[in-house]
Amino acid sequence: MKKRRLLAALVTAAMALSMTACTTSSSGGGDASGSGNGGGGEAKDVKDIVVGLSIGNTTEERWNRELKMFEEYAKDKGFKLNTQVANNDANKQVSQCENLLNQGIDVLIIQSLDAEAASPIVESAHDAGVKVVAYDRFIMNADLDYYVTFDSFKVGQVEAQFVTQAAPKGKYIWLKGAPEDNNAHLVADGQKDVLQPLIDSGDIEIVTEQWCKGWDPNEALKHTENGLTTAANDVQGVIASNDGTCGGAVQALAAQGLDGKVPICGQDADLAACQRIVEGTQTGTVYKPLAPLNQAACELAVAIATGQDPKAGVDSSLGTWTTLNNNQKDVDSFTVDVEAVTKDNIYDIIVKRDSFHSLEDVYANIPKDQWPAAE
Repeated sequence: MKKRRLLAALVTAAMALSMTACTTSSSGGGDASGSGNGGGGEAKDVKDIVVGLSIGNTTEERWNRELKMFEEYAKDKGFKLNTQVANNDANKQVSQCENLLNQGIDVLIIQSLDAEAASPIVESAHDAGVKVVAYDRFIMNADLDYYVTFDSFKVGQVEAQFVTQAAPKGKYIWLKGAPEDNNAHLVADGQKDVLQPLIDSGDIEIVTEQWCKGWDPNEALKHTENGLTTAANDVQGVIASNDGTCGGAVQALAAQGLDGKVPICGQDADLAACQRIVEGTQTGTVYKPLAPLNQAACELAVAIATGQDPKAGVDSSLGTWTTLNNNQKDVDSFTVDVEAVTKDNIYDIIVKRDSFHSLEDVYANIPKDQWPAAE
């Protein structure tokens, strides 16, 4: 593998020297890892680039929405977007990314299914002279180029605050996300930051603490049922890590007549979750504005592929540059902030300000005379 990388580097260097007389190099075009079009290589017009996109799944509402955003951005800017969907199969994602690289792309954006399993993809991309942008989900133990994400630690904090403010004492069920997703661990760390002092003081007792593989609502349903059985339904709070797992937990609570009585949280502002919030069976959700995240990833990919300064290519109003460590290196990371959404502000943020969901959809199960007045 090292020989392949050395050969690729020598070939790239030779090509760069031969084109010096007729090519203008980019200024400040990123670091040296994964040479080629990843910043500092041959400048290209945006209409001549090909961006590879690997999506782990489209079973969750948000990924379908984001896939459309990628497609619309590519259409608007006039570049080719080559997309593969792995259908929740980490091995399939690796092979699909190899295919994207073989087809010829200028930069690769990955929403990884498994933070560890995706590591070889980065190595293969660099062997092909292609830089990699991890989208929303980190890639661990790899020479990753860039990461665009939300503040997952803050997501966990806000989720736990939702529930602990409503039920500062009592027995809790703690549903963590997918163990294979590094974001789930960051969310759990944020939750723990809020929960641990209350656990240590004896105010809160965790009766069930389980991971939900694949962020599967059925896993959450099963774990919640087990927790309710263990506590003989004497549960005062449920910490769920996203809106899907929250939905599974609410189903279990409803079976025992506890929906709307036990505070519970989520993240992503899925439509079903927003409907539960206005109905009163979900306490809140952490809204992660997808538009700025998606725009940042698109702008970064285009800057890399066209040989521009990657960081300068991203609108600074969308978020903040920082570094996050993936156990191999400090990765240049662009983070987008999140917001707490409750029944009190859901209309103002989700419907009125961002048009994330329509008034009719969010309040579909509420009598029309109780809808907020549209402005």
